[in-house]
Amino acid sequence: MSNINHKANKTISRRTILRSGSSLGLVAAIGAPIPFLSNLKPGLVPVALAQTTPFDEYGKSGLTVLNDRPLNMETPPHLLDDRITPRERFFVRNNGLPPTVDEAALENWTITIDGLVDKPLTFSIDDLKRQFDTVTLQLQMECGGNGRKFYEPGASGNQWTFGAIGCAEWTGVRLKDVLESVGVKPEAIYTAHYGADSHLSGDSSKQPLSRGMPISKALDEHNIIAWAMNGDSIPALNGAPLRLVVPGWPGSCSQKWLTRISLRDKVHDGAKMMGKAYRVPAFPVPSGTSVKDKNMKIIESMPVKSLITFPETGTKIKLGNAFEIRGHAWAGDLNVSTVDISLDFGATWKKATLEPPVNKYAWQHWSAMLTLPDNGYFEIWARATDSKGHMQPPVTPGWNPKGYLNNMQHRIAVFGI
Repeated sequence: MSNINHKANKTISRRTILRSGSSLGLVAAIGAPIPFLSNLKPGLVPVALAQTTPFDEYGKSGLTVLNDRPLNMETPPHLLDDRITPRERFFVRNNGLPPTVDEAALENWTITIDGLVDKPLTFSIDDLKRQFDTVTLQLQMECGGNGRKFYEPGASGNQWTFGAIGCAEWTGVRLKDVLESVGVKPEAIYTAHYGADSHLSGDSSKQPLSRGMPISKALDEHNIIAWAMNGDSIPALNGAPLRLVVPGWPGSCSQKWLTRISLRDKVHDGAKMMGKAYRVPAFPVPSGTSVKDKNMKIIESMPVKSLITFPETGTKIKLGNAFEIRGHAWAGDLNVSTVDISLDFGATWKKATLEPPVNKYAWQHWSAMLTLPDNGYFEIWARATDSKGHMQPPVTPGWNPKGYLNNMQHRIAVFGI
């Protein structure tokens, strides 16, 4: 499946290809016959397309495809340099197959709030806009497995490096306002979230993802039921037309293609809530240890982290020229207090200028000026410290079976010439 003719597919919708597995569309996209096409599982994209197609019809470009069943893409660090992450550069994390959202589905989209509430209600998107205050906030969202690739021994799953993070400007209504409008019963302790995506197996009785959070977190005023991203519609792969945004916690809490939130009197037991999914050992364990499910705890607030977004790793810099280094830092439910940078493999550190967040849960921008002392190879390291004194480690932190919560320092290479 090489020798792709990209021009041959100008009139073929890649969205149709991905959703329906259209044989005509796939053959046209590849530019050659596909002898064993009948064996290709629904939802699976030929590797030639997965590696080379920019998914421009989804509004995504420049991202690295990690998996195509389900489709998952991360953003190279230098493409995250914007203060507000552009829609086309926001990472993609799917657990199942996205729904088809045509005009009819968009017009009839609803969200139901039920379970342990005084009056279960169903809202259209227009209902939400009419009945509740609209808010716009910059909110960071990160996959719990960001950095999984660097654990040793490795863990199964998407091998995220540093790019499963973004901070967009989200518009919607406060989840808190919607929950309070239906009356939260005293016995409700946890939410359960449901979306319209389908299970990879095609079994309609199975859900690809259904997670939740404690009521105390759900009532935080920064959680949004969002319908817009950066002043425009949410990209299809990021949950359009309606999704939850639960900043500071694993992105899996932020259900995409949202259709229902149910309140429960126990910790939710939906898909990817049990076993080792989005859980880490309740106590430190040696690398490679087999951990019993009863000794695992649910991930809540994400750890402190920073990212170097400029210059791009591998940049050549003239000796004696001062240059700017910059990036972002975030810390789950907390703020970042300092960011330090090193040019000598961590022997000495220099404080960067750190800006406060524009609102709680927005990432914080940092910058510094450096001058290379000599010709040759240098590494720039960045480390952030949160408001409770937790600092990024130079290497992977405590090992866990699923490779979650890696907040090791980010490093880039530069060359003095």
